[in-house]
Amino acid sequence: MRCETHIVARYAETDQMGIIHHSVYPVWFEAARTEYIKTAGITYTQLEKMGVMLPLSELGCKYMMPVHYEDEVTIVTETVRLSVSRVTFRYRVVLEGKIMAEGTTTHAFVSTETFRPINLKKVMPELYEKLRESVVEE
Repeated sequence: MRCETHIVARYAETDQMGIIHHSVYPVWFEAARTEYIKTAGITYTQLEKMGVMLPLSELGCKYMMPVHYEDEVTIVTETVRLSVSRVTFRYRVVLEGKIMAEGTTTHAFVSTETFRPINLKKVMPELYEKLRESVVEE
């Protein structure tokens, strides 16, 4: 499974050099991941109501080329690693066919009640299976 999210860079996201500030990329990743989860057939709100949260445990980003105000980028989101207790997503920020930045986030599957790790395969086998089938090779 692959999801494409389109974002137009806003003026408030630029720095003094006129490029998108590095701190904006994790926010874009979150927006893209939210769309990706919807593509899997469930929303974050529904997940939480069903007792599952995905707290962030790791974040990485490599910046290759600057993105500027009003550039329309596409963020391509994919699952690159999955276990019963963790998932890693990869994001590629693309502008006119060029990769501008690439990043990953890793999330644990935890209970909303205890905030302790859970086995997604046991708790939500359909979602686990959908994510497992969508894992791409790094």
